[in-house]
Amino acid sequence: MNSTTTVRRAGLAIAIAAALTSVAACGSSDGGSGKDEGSKGKGSVALSPIAALRGIAKTTDKADSAKVEGTTQMGSQSTMDMDGAMAWSDGITGDVTVTFTGGAQAEQMKALGQPKINYRYLKNGFYANMGDKFAAQAGGGKHWVEYDYDSLAKLSGAAGAAFKDQMQNTTPNQSVKMLLASGDVKRVGEETVRGTKATHYSGTVDVADFTGKSANLDGQQKSELKKQFDQMGMSTEQIDIWVNGDDLLVKKIEKGETKNGTFSQTAYYSDYGTPVSVAKPSSADTMNFKELMNQQPAA
Repeated sequence: MNSTTTVRRAGLAIAIAAALTSVAACGSSDGGSGKDEGSKGKGSVALSPIAALRGIAKTTDKADSAKVEGTTQMGSQSTMDMDGAMAWSDGITGDVTVTFTGGAQAEQMKALGQPKINYRYLKNGFYANMGDKFAAQAGGGKHWVEYDYDSLAKLSGAAGAAFKDQMQNTTPNQSVKMLLASGDVKRVGEETVRGTKATHYSGTVDVADFTGKSANLDGQQKSELKKQFDQMGMSTEQIDIWVNGDDLLVKKIEKGETKNGTFSQTAYYSDYGTPVSVAKPSSADTMNFKELMNQQPAA
């Protein structure tokens, strides 16, 4: 494999894996009102699903951090597992390992000799350890690639601005906020998630409409982003969440259909309040993604 191919594939791997980690969703919002249906909330007090979800959103937001693991599938392009810990008290920070398990992306990463990538998320960007083969062929001896959100936003237009917004503002309760904003939510019932009793809620979200409500994007960015969702062919997303007796999210499943196949993401959250310490990689072992762009624009 030559160096330009390595760079191209490395860039693609970074873009997909970073965008699909379980902290990211389809936009940011403060939630909203919706249809009320009778249900029972915490302590057997009768609450509508909307009222219950408002409390859940606040409780999860205040928890500050959690361990996260899950699986994401994007058609035939990629299937990946992720495992790590995230914190969100001051922007998104975290340390997560993504393992590519199937699809064209897994084959590309296998060729790169790096089926797993360690991501470190800091307030203003994230870093990806691309491994020894990348360092030898395209990284100039450096293993880590730095992606700063400001540069990504400038480079990618509406998509980059939305991604920056997501990664700096999205918390695990984003799926709860999406259900609140949609107004289409129902209480399914009581179930058990990994030995924990939990309440199951379900609803459908208009993806483009929800993304358009982001307070951090201007009108032109929202319009461009809506066009991108239309091009993807993803108009709605089914969201299911499970909440424990402490009003904390313990599981979520998001599903949607795109032109490239089914998008599906399952995530589990545990150990809320866990300490999360993220070290910035050594500058001597780090190159910025713009250096890759200068080597080969296709990256």
